[in-house]
Amino acid sequence: MTLSLNHEFSAPDRVVVHVGGRLDAMTFGELDEAMLALLPRLGDGGTVVVDLAGLEYVSSAGLRSFARIRKSMRTRNGHTLLLNPQPQVRKVFDIVKAVPVNEVFTSTQELDAYLDRMQRQITEGDNDDA
Repeated sequence: MTLSLNHEFSAPDRVVVHVGGRLDAMTFGELDEAMLALLPRLGDGGTVVVDLAGLEYVSSAGLRSFARIRKSMRTRNGHTLLLNPQPQVRKVFDIVKAVPVNEVFTSTQELDAYLDRMQRQITEGDNDDA
């Protein structure tokens, strides 16, 4: 199976990237190239939501791609959040501790609740991370 990628800007400062198929040594370059094109459109302080509902397999090469996205967003004072990982992909994240647990969400509702808390903290004057 190959890699499939789609994206949508759900807000001016938020892009949702849908990743499906296999993210491995043969396909990670596609994700890296797509993200190089998308991230500059966010500007500083944006959020990348990576929807993994369709991702069936991730290798260490794929994990490196996620690390690059996270690093790039941190340098822009932004966030990277992972959504809907299938159990086998979540297990890989858990085993290698590649992604902080507070950046992985099992549903859109869980993600929306997190984003709501983050925004409320800012508007209410509390800038601590959620």
